[in-house]
Amino acid sequence: MLRFLNFTFIDFLDILMVAVIIFIAFRWIKGSTAVNIFIAIILLLLMQIISSAIGMKMMSSILGTVIDVGAVALIVIFQPEIRRFLNSLGRRAGTTLERRPALQKFFFRNTPEAVDTRAIDEIAQACKEMADQKTGALIVIRGNDSLDEIIATGDTIDAKIGCRILLNIFFKNSPLHDGAVVIGDNRIVAARCTLPISERTDLPPKFGMRHKAAIGISEQCDASVLVVSEQRGQVSFVRGGKIEVIDSLNQLKLLLGQKND
Repeated sequence: MLRFLNFTFIDFLDILMVAVIIFIAFRWIKGSTAVNIFIAIILLLLMQIISSAIGMKMMSSILGTVIDVGAVALIVIFQPEIRRFLNSLGRRAGTTLERRPALQKFFFRNTPEAVDTRAIDEIAQACKEMADQKTGALIVIRGNDSLDEIIATGDTIDAKIGCRILLNIFFKNSPLHDGAVVIGDNRIVAARCTLPISERTDLPPKFGMRHKAAIGISEQCDASVLVVSEQRGQVSFVRGGKIEVIDSLNQLKLLLGQKND
């Protein structure tokens, strides 16, 4: 009955690897609504392992059946977290490939055009003026990810980036102001786009739907997002799920000029 106490180096390595996987998974979903479900799953797995080890065949069989049947349900429950993890993993692999010219030509046919200095100045100036006027705005600057699904939810514009056109789009009575503007290849691609809302529960109460949408899209792709708060007249920069409040125009221009890592 106590055969499982014969502890070997392979057992130690096995436990260590499982512990690392659990730690990474917990760290990844920390702050989301799925964390409680994840803890319950870990407890069920531990109960199944212990009951199997001490010879409780019926309990082990019942728990094993529950875990097997629930495997499909887990994919559905953790779909946002799994998608976010795979997106992050793919972006890191893509970044590694992009640093090798030979592989870049093979895997990436079109390299996205970076936002130039003139466009950065126009975007920054527009955000400053909208902040001063307390006009709400949401601007997504595309990275390597195409964002075709997001662009399809809005209205195609395909216009040159300019301060005045951005101010007109987000003007309160404009039919295009409700939603996000997507910028890509040094052009305003679309407006009135719908963004996914972040499911994080650790966000400050002061963050409204614009901020949650900005964090939500940045969690799923490598885009940079600008948010202008309508209530506080404050500009925020979001990338990779992290939000940073902008204190000056130069700080905003510097962040816009940085390339995604």
